[in-house]
Amino acid sequence: MAKIKIVTDKVEMLATLNESESAKTFYDALPLEGSANRWGDEVYLDISLAMPEEDPQAEAPPGTIAYWPPGRAFCIFFGQTPYSPVNVLGQTDGDASEFSKVGAGDPIRIEKA
Repeated sequence: MAKIKIVTDKVEMLATLNESESAKTFYDALPLEGSANRWGDEVYLDISLAMPEEDPQAEAPPGTIAYWPPGRAFCIFFGQTPYSPVNVLGQTDGDASEFSKVGAGDPIRIEKA
């Protein structure tokens, strides 16, 4: 299973990707960076990577990392239910509630670990 690193000014955390096609496509596109967005207890990043739905899930337990097809976004969930179903990519290796420190507009980078 591939590892990624999520880096912001306030949090740096490893995550483990699953074996899905979405996770493989996402990993191959790294590194990705931009400005963080917030929606409740979720941090997301517009990544402009088009992927189809793959076993979309309407629930995302804390620590889930996912891709949201309608918004072409990478999501980190730490308590929020997805707005609509997401492709689960994997799980953070640490306490995802740390991402509550990340604010809208903060720089975020996702890279291969």
